[in-house]
Formats: sequence, structure tokens, C-alpha cells
Amino acid sequence: MPKHYRPPGKKKEGNAAKYITRTKAIHFLQLNLSTFRRLCILKGVFPREPKKKFEGNHKTYYHMKDIMFLAHEPLLEKFRDIKAYDKKVKKALGKKNRELADRLLSRKPSYTLDRLIRERYPKFIDALRDLDDCLTMIHLFAALPAVESEHIRVKRIQNCRRLSHEWQAYISRTHSLRKTFISVKGIYYQAEVEGQKITWLTPHALQQVLTDDVDFNVMLTFLEFYETLLAFVNFKLYHSINVKYPPILDPRLEALAAELYALSRYFAANSRAALQDPQATSPSGGEQSEVGKMGTQTDESELRLAQLQHQLPANEPGALMHLVEDAASGDEENKDTRECKALFKNLRIFLSREVPRESLLFVIPAFGGTVSWDGDGAPFKEADEGITHQIVDRPTQGHMFLSREYVQPQWVFDCVNARIILPTDGYLVGRVPPPHLSPFVDNEAEGYIPEYAETIKRLQAAAKKQLLPMPGFDNDDLDDPQNLLMEGIIDRAEANEAAERKRKMSILEKQHHDQLNMELQGITYSASLSNKNVKSSVENTEAKEDSVPDLEQVIEDTRNMSKVVMSRKKRKLYEAMQIGKDRKKSQVNLLKERKKKAQKAS
Repeated sequence: MPKHYRPPGKKKEGNAAKYITRTKAIHFLQLNLSTFRRLCILKGVFPREPKKKFEGNHKTYYHMKDIMFLAHEPLLEKFRDIKAYDKKVKKALGKKNRELADRLLSRKPSYTLDRLIRERYPKFIDALRDLDDCLTMIHLFAALPAVESEHIRVKRIQNCRRLSHEWQAYISRTHSLRKTFISVKGIYYQAEVEGQKITWLTPHALQQVLTDDVDFNVMLTFLEFYETLLAFVNFKLYHSINVKYPPILDPRLEALAAELYALSRYFAANSRAALQDPQATSPSGGEQSEVGKMGTQTDESELRLAQLQHQLPANEPGALMHLVEDAASGDEENKDTRECKALFKNLRIFLSREVPRESLLFVIPAFGGTVSWDGDGAPFKEADEGITHQIVDRPTQGHMFLSREYVQPQWVFDCVNARIILPTDGYLVGRVPPPHLSPFVDNEAEGYIPEYAETIKRLQAAAKKQLLPMPGFDNDDLDDPQNLLMEGIIDRAEANEAAERKRKMSILEKQHHDQLNMELQGITYSASLSNKNVKSSVENTEAKEDSVPDLEQVIEDTRNMSKVVMSRKKRKLYEAMQIGKDRKKSQVNLLKERKKKAQKAS
């Protein structure tokens, strides 16, 4: 046998040692495919692409360290025990031994994901950063129908609704909502919690239809993890404002589908006194050991009732209102929070039956407004004389009160995004509302600013008492001393000083322009100090006037020289960026042409 002989298959090097295919990983862990997927989702392990796929491009690869990480997971043993118990139950049912099957089901192993949450998110800020998909998934399942064939049970749907309402309650009462946008997919929201911007999507309040091209087993596994994550986040956020978690809702209002407003006034009146009791809350946030006593049960119930923002009418004095506001006032409010809190402060809004009630019940109180609706359990009725605005979504309105304004739902969302109370003329009943602009699009970066965006910008400036140039005028026209003198903004002495300042600035700009021309001609700074060199340079310039390239040509030559020294990869990336800019510019030009045609047609 040769000295350096190595038996085949004993030693792996390179990618073959670092990566493993999914089939081999399943055999290594002794799991089936569904359990392997479930474990990977819960642990946050996903496929990785090696630089060289040593077993073909059609294979799915995992890093070997991730697979070893899964091999030591305690949940692995729990899954095996559950699988064994399911076999025993199936065997007992096959023998028609119902008593044994029920006894086995009562002792079936269970597990929790609390340890995984603490493992994947060691800091609370990490959980907030990963909350976008979590909120979108939970709000989606909260709107889905229960389908037993897809293992979407009623209890799961109710838990998702409860978690979503608890999240919306905190966001609304702490005035953390920043942006909202209605799209075809649903309604987008963006909130700012502890400095982190969290964006999620909620479906429209329509009958949802389940499709066949979605693997609900995978989605339910993600949902299982997200439910635990959001419960932990809600627990932390509620305790940060000294409100105990979880809340208990009024069964009567829950039956009326008013979960966001479901708080008993009787228990809320005593909840503040319960909170001031030092024995009402345990240091760990859990239940007290003496919950079995009747008095302690009452205190715990009263304390846990004072939670959700929509449950107590905002126009009535109550324990929850004072409780949450006092807790929020102890923290420093930034500028955005103060603006959001005072936007609808003096407005009293009533919702008609046809409008999206749940969304507006969330948005309006988040910006300081008082809201009610047409139905049982509402804080005030439609005939209330204090109502300032009524949200309707019909082409015509039968009975109308002269003391209030009737506007379409889009007015609320546009006011929220603009942070001002917009005029209601364009949103009246029967009119086509203005374009609903997305607050997530940067118009200046896109290179095109819609006309209504310009109108909102001027309204914002007027609200802040700022001076903007009129359409058709530039900033230079606005800052001209003669214009300011004629408008009476400044006196004659100030106009003379401003004119002198502007003259000096023009001289400096001319000198700077001359220096740039000299640099373009290749004249050094030292050579320009003597008059002789300057005169000779001028003569040379006049003699070679035709040979001096224009500025655009110099810029183009500089770009070409920069591309020459680039590597091939960077040059291709630069060319792709230029193509993207040209495509964006062509789209902007197309929008401008369409706008001109529409104006001519009108």
C-alpha cells in the first residue's frame, strides 16, 4: 500500500465538508420532510447556496453547522415523542379501544416556544426589528375563515384576532402610528416603537377565499412561532406603560364583534385603584399564588381589564383613559408623537355602516380623535350634536346634519399622511376624491412630484406659517429685494442692504466661475497671480477658441476615463445603474406627457 494512500470517502474537503444536501440532512437527523421543515422554521435555519454545488444545481443545500445545531435541539426529542404517541393513538383507534385512545390523548406530550424566542432574540430590540412579517401573518390569519381540512381551527383564528387587537391597542394609545396607505392588497401601516419603524399589511374586510397553491402547513408553522413572538412583544410593551397583560374583554361586546372596544365600564372604574395596590402585580408579571381567593380574583380581573385602547369611550372619564395617559406622560414624547397626538384632538368623528370600521377605529384614536359608530355598544349615537365629521362611503346621503361635515374615508388617511387637517371640499359625498398618494414613495428621489403632492406641500407650509414661492416663480424671484420691498415684507434700508449683499455674491460667483474656466484650460493658480501670465493665457484662449471643448464634452470624457480604470464587475454595475436612471427618467417624461394631454383634453 502506498505511503500516502487515503481510502475513498473517508475525508471531505472544501464545500463538500461545509455543506450537506437536504436529503442527507434528513437521513442524518432521522426525520421526515415535514418535521425537518418545521424544525428549520422554528429554529430560523434556512438553505444556503455554496459557491460550487458539488452534487448538482437541482439540490437544496444546508450548512453543516446549522444541521449540527438542529441535532442538539431539545424540540427534536419532543417531536419524536409526539410522533410515537400519535402511532399509539392510531393503533388504539384501529382496535376500537376508545378508552385507551382518550387516555393517551390526555397524556400527549406538549411543548412551548418560549425558550426559542429568548434564544433567537436575546434583546427586545431584536424582536422589534423582526416584527414586520409576524404582524402581517397574524393579521392575515385573523381575517381568514376557519377550515378544518387545512387545520385552520377557530381557536387559532380567535387567538390571532386577540393578538392583533392587543397590538393595535398599544399603538393607538401610545400614538405610535406614523403612516398608512390603502392599496389593492390591503391597508399598510407603519409605526415607530422604541426607535424602530415597523411596517405591516392588513387585508381588507372582505370574504377571504383560500387558494390551492399555498402550503398551509408551512404557513401554520410560521404562525405558531409568530404567535409566541407577538405575545412576548405585547407583554413587554404593556408592562412598559404599567398596564398588566393579558387583558380580559367584556363578553357582551365581544359577541357584538366590538373586540376593539370591549371593556366593562364597571370594572374599568375600579381598575386604577387596583393598579395602585402594591400587591396587585407580581414582580415577574405572572399570576399571584393567592388567585384562588375571591377578593384577589376581583383585583386581578379589574387590573387586567384596563388594557385595550378602544374599549373605553374616549369622550368619557374613565380609569383606563387616565391610567394609560398618565403612564404615557411619564415618558418623553418626541416631536412626531406630539404631532400625531394633536392631529384629530378636537374632532368628534362618527362612522357610518358602510365604511371600514375596524381600520378607522384604529387610526382615528391613534391621532387623538374621538370616534363612534352605528351599532350596539357605541359611545355616542349619530344624532349627537357634538359630532364634527361623519365618514360615509355612499354616492348620496339621505338625512344630513348641517352642524357636521360628510367626508369619504380617504380623507382620514390623507390627513394622517400629511399630518394636517386637509380641506374637505375634494372628499365630499358623491365627488371623485383626489389621488391617494403613498407616503412610502419619495417623490423627489423618483424625480416626479404629483400635482396633489405639491398642493399638500403648500398646505403644510401654510399650517407652519412658512413662505413658499407661488407656482411659476422660482426661489430667486421670492428672494429678490425689490419684490420683498413691493410686498411690504422689508423696508427700503433692508432692501438696499440685501441688494448690496446680492451684488457681492454675484461678484464672488463670477470669480468662482472664472477660476473654474481657468482650471478647465489647464492654468495653474501660481501662473494666474502675474498679469503677464494672465494676459498670455487670455490671448491663447482667444487664439484657440475653437479648440477648447465645451463643458458637456469634458464631463462625458471624464466619465469614459473613469469607466476605463474600473474593473469589469464595477463597470457592468455602473452601466446597470445608468440604465435604471435612464428608465426612471423616461417614465417621468411619460407621466409629464400624460399630464399635459389630460390638461389639454379637459
